[in-house]
Amino acid sequence: MAQLAEVTDSNFQAEVIEAETATLVDFWAPWCGPCRVVGPVLEEIAEERDDLKIVKLNVDDNQQTAAQYQVLSIPTMILFRNGAEAKKIIGAFPKKKILEQLELEPAA
Repeated sequence: MAQLAEVTDSNFQAEVIEAETATLVDFWAPWCGPCRVVGPVLEEIAEERDDLKIVKLNVDDNQQTAAQYQVLSIPTMILFRNGAEAKKIIGAFPKKKILEQLELEPAA
């Protein structure tokens, strides 16, 4: 499984907003059960997709960014394209549903 990089309030701009590729941010917390279910699914997607960067943001440690994007419940995944929010998924879903929500075709 691919280990997902952690982003923080301090490097969010550089790692996500200024990223060349589409970036999916997993807003999570260590105490969140559904977040622990989604984590391995996102690692699997990250391993299969060269066209998508996936990172994690711990909402307990990075409240400023979570508030800026109005993350009120977790897990929340936000897809950023060209520095802007393109899609928001709230809740834990199976891999197929996440790919559908992101409007990504499954990797061949």
